This record gives sequence, structure tokens and C-alpha cells, in this order.
Amino acid sequence: MAGRYAHAKQFKRHQRQLRILRSRLGRIIRDIRRRIEGQAALEETFALPLGRAAQIRSQQQRQRGWKLYSFHAPEVECIGKGKASAPYEFGVKASIVTTNRRAPGGLFVLHATALPDNPYDGHTLRGVIEDTERLTGCAIERAYVDKGYRGHGTENPRRVFISGQKRGVFGIIKRELRRRSAIEPIIGHLKAEGHLGRCYLKGRAGDAANVILSAVGHNFRRILAWLRDFWRLFLTALIAAIAVQSTLRSAS
Repeated sequence: MAGRYAHAKQFKRHQRQLRILRSRLGRIIRDIRRRIEGQAALEETFALPLGRAAQIRSQQQRQRGWKLYSFHAPEVECIGKGKASAPYEFGVKASIVTTNRRAPGGLFVLHATALPDNPYDGHTLRGVIEDTERLTGCAIERAYVDKGYRGHGTENPRRVFISGQKRGVFGIIKRELRRRSAIEPIIGHLKAEGHLGRCYLKGRAGDAANVILSAVGHNFRRILAWLRDFWRLFLTALIAAIAVQSTLRSAS
């Protein structure tokens, strides 16, 4: 009901429901503490869940500092998207790098990593570029990023172009900048087919492994799709050759 009232912008009723929830949670916390008082083993067992419950009960909407958004996954963070349809997302940031040039079998993911602690996008660009160059063994001539990377600190800022940029954008750079949005369907496939949308692995190590495994799975799907097309062409050519040979034999 609290979520429904907030969606309907009935904030007085929303706050009333939150007060009811806080009161019930406080009663449960106090009742458990009374029942385990003096029992060292139970107090040690309940220390972590009771601490998380107390954190959830005491934290406010606009407070500064660390906040707990998920009882069973405390590493979940609130990420501001800046969009009217989805102002916030809850999870862990991830960085995805693909090629800019069109590929007949689809784009491959060159680099993927999780970014815990909700860093500013621009502060991560330099490390991502260096890691991608180290993985591929090729120097990145130009990088095309979205508007969240303003204020980046790369070694050569002239080779980084931001979506919507006008200064210094002409010729091939203008055409390649229009291709920046090609990474969006790749991210969609990673979320829908690669289980990047929801991580079922535990902790920050699980988040990091899930991003990498999602990228690897996407690349394998691209390779399998290319092999299917190649095998289809090979079988078509083979059947055509057999048909021509049988026609020649029957004519002779």
C-alpha cells in the first residue's frame, strides 16, 4: 500500500503506511532481543540480521551516507538514471565496451566489468580504456560515450566524443558518433538473455563474475550464430553441387 500511495502521489497516506511498517518492525526487533537476552550463542547468531533490520528501520529517504536497500544483498546501490520513466535503478553499475564498426555477425563485447560503490561514470572511463587496450592488444583510436561521461579524466581527451557533442565532430567522426547508440541493444540482450538484469550470485564477487559471464555468453552466442549461417551456406552449396552432378549423370 505504501508503494501504491507513493505512485498515486498521496504522500500523507504513504507516510502513514511507512510509520505502521516501522512500528511493526520495531516491535519484532525488540521482541527478538528480549527473547535472546542472556544467551550468547543466539545473540551472536542474530547480531547481523538485527543490525540490518535496525538500519532499515532508522534510515530516512534523503539521508546522506550509506543506505541499506536489500536485506539479503547489502551491496545493492541506488543508481540515479536521470530519466522521467525510471529515475532510479537498484543494483550495481556495469561498464560495457563494444566495437563501433558494423559487423555482419553482430557486435562483440570487448570489455565488461562491475563498478561497485556507484562511482561517477566519467571517473571510470580512463581505467576502462586502459583495460580494454590491455585485453585486445590494440590501441583505441576514438571512444564514443553517452552524456554521463562528461568530466572524464582520460589521458587524451580529444579522442573521447560524447553523445550530442558538436565541437570537433565532422566527417567520419560524425558518422561514428551516430553509431554510439548501437550498444543499447547489446545491453538489452545482455539483460534479457545473459542474466545481466538480475544477478543470482552472492556478494560483490558474484556481481563481478556475473557481468563477465554475461559478456562471455553473448560472445559465444554471436559465434554460434555465425557458425550456423556458415553451416547453412555450406550445406546449401553441397546440396546444389550434388543436384548438378546427378543431373549431369542422368543426361549422360
